[in-house]
Amino acid sequence: MKSPELLLPAGGLDRMRAAFDFGADAVYAGQPRYSLRARNNEFVRFEKMKQAIDEAHARGKKFFVASNVIPHNSKLKTYLDDLVPIMEMKPDALIMADPGLIMKTKERWPEAVIHLSVQANTTNYWGVQFWQKAGVERIILSRELSLDEIEEIRQECPDIELEVFVHGALCIAYSGRCLLSGYFNQRDPNQGTCTNSCRWDYKVHETKESDAGDAQLLQGFDFNQLQEEANANFAACGGAPRHPLADKVYLLEESNRPGQFMPIMEDEHGTYIMNSKDLRAIEQVERLIKIGVDSLKVEGRTKSIYYVARVAQAYRRAIDDAVAGRPFNPELLADLEGLANRGYTPGFLERHQTQEYQNYLHNYSISKKTQYAGIVLSVDEEGWATIEVKNRFAVGDTLEVVHPDGNQLMLVEAIELDGNPIDVAPGNGIQVRVPNMHGKEKAVIARILDEKSKDKVEQIIRGETRKNKKG
Repeated sequence: MKSPELLLPAGGLDRMRAAFDFGADAVYAGQPRYSLRARNNEFVRFEKMKQAIDEAHARGKKFFVASNVIPHNSKLKTYLDDLVPIMEMKPDALIMADPGLIMKTKERWPEAVIHLSVQANTTNYWGVQFWQKAGVERIILSRELSLDEIEEIRQECPDIELEVFVHGALCIAYSGRCLLSGYFNQRDPNQGTCTNSCRWDYKVHETKESDAGDAQLLQGFDFNQLQEEANANFAACGGAPRHPLADKVYLLEESNRPGQFMPIMEDEHGTYIMNSKDLRAIEQVERLIKIGVDSLKVEGRTKSIYYVARVAQAYRRAIDDAVAGRPFNPELLADLEGLANRGYTPGFLERHQTQEYQNYLHNYSISKKTQYAGIVLSVDEEGWATIEVKNRFAVGDTLEVVHPDGNQLMLVEAIELDGNPIDVAPGNGIQVRVPNMHGKEKAVIARILDEKSKDKVEQIIRGETRKNKKG
């Protein structure tokens, strides 16, 4: 089987380097002002992006620039001029969604390689054939497709590259085309300023019906007025009015907006709030490779170096095992479970019941086994590592050292701060030194949280002690 490209997000130089160190073949980053990730993007400075593209090419890797905004007229006036310095840097491809931008870009730069963004919602092989005729060289397929549908598209379109998302956050919207953030606080997700409204903390309040039949919670609260305002907002966007017809009406209150109530409806199937589980399709990697998918993509340009390193490492192993004919290693699931996540789902790749997609229990990330503790900046000749601390760890804690050459578990025997011994590295913002880290440059470290892993470390250490004594 042909090995597909492993494509990782890069919100900055360090995350790009980690992605490559741990097995990525390519990375993608956002063009300033014209991608859908305006925050935590180190590449708003052109010199940083040029440095990143040059480094990627020096390593024989690829660098794609996301230019996938769904623009309003005002951005058309500046788009091509702002794209000039990007094209001079020679990225390997532009990731684009808007047909007008694609048309004008190909007119100005006929040689430009275009990858069609998932935002374009390509769900069938006729759509793929249309974009292929328009000069697009790769289609990032909609997240709403099953494995069987992807396979049918591959069979009908054998001579174009296909890319599929395999890991990361899922939007409660059609392939990311969401209006929640724009509706709640006028920050449009399709313009790159999403506030992740689907993940906020909401409380549900029951209502009582007034004499006039309105749903009311507090004196002065007028559900009909809110409904009229909502209808007007939707009509302004070209949408149809929404009607307050349901068995029950509830009011949502977001934790940072106390006293501001938003109507939601409940029918016989339940109350629907928005917090999706995270996508994890590592078990489907072998099938995707057999189908002939060209690129497996990970979401998360705003994530940490630890996330990038861990996910790249896990999917690199899954791809290599599948290509070599080795069976799937379930330990990779545990590696990904240790990352902060909202529960996992294979998304629409595998057809499950609705409750399998929706995370009803938790609306925040839970680290079940490990916590990102820091990144190794350097290691001296005596094996003392300088660590930039991200989360608290202490002498006696068990750490996992995640390294491109392989991971290992270790006990923290000592910590130094400014040459003085300390018992606890208290948290983000300091640099400490830890011994016994020979050859662990480029490593990230995680604190083990579960007792089973701690027992495993103690067994390893006892075994090494017995071995040394025999020697």
